[in-house]
Amino acid sequence: MKLIGLLGGMSWESSAEYYRIINQRVRDRVGLLHSARILMYSVDFGPVERAQLAGRWDETGEMLADAAKRLEAGGADAVFLCTNTMHKVAGAIEAPLSIPFIHIADPVGEAARAKGWKKLGLLGTGFTMEDRSIISGRLEDRFGLDVLTPPPEARAVIHRVIYEELCVGIIKPESLAAYQAIVADLAASGAEAVVLGCTEISLLIRQEHTDVPLLDTTALHAAAAVDFALKD
Repeated sequence: MKLIGLLGGMSWESSAEYYRIINQRVRDRVGLLHSARILMYSVDFGPVERAQLAGRWDETGEMLADAAKRLEAGGADAVFLCTNTMHKVAGAIEAPLSIPFIHIADPVGEAARAKGWKKLGLLGTGFTMEDRSIISGRLEDRFGLDVLTPPPEARAVIHRVIYEELCVGIIKPESLAAYQAIVADLAASGAEAVVLGCTEISLLIRQEHTDVPLLDTTALHAAAAVDFALKD
């Protein structure tokens, strides 16, 4: 079994989900007493979040590239960045590595293609919804998908809930209702499925909360990590 390198902490709430999902899937595929071989580097999210708000993306790229190199030095066979937004600096993280960097958008695109879906809605931080270099551009360019985002006022609600509630472990029924309405609106606009494009969103809304198909980036990325670890 290969050693999975997880670059987490953004936030640790969703990084814990990666750990749980990966180990559950390994147990299901290999046997009850088996668990994944995982090496995690968990960063302090505070400085990362401040750099995001200030637009200092080069600084965050250097910080995460250093963490990724430490994972490689520790023996990781691949790096999985446990956050959507920070894939904005995926190039900077991947550049110094000699091991694979598995982009979070790729399992999403593969899942959509397997279902035959062509048009997806996208939820995420304001950065992720508004900057196509993070997720939507890769889905469009590599997988030929059309990606819809909510209108500005809905994007503001999604972003606020992520940073003020989900990243600190707060789950509110009224926030779930707001997300359900936004998902329904995206479906009414033609989205065949909606991407949960922030690793915290599945802490709030899950498939049982809506009839619209959901593509959870956390679960799909974690599953890709298991596939990588167990391949060959």
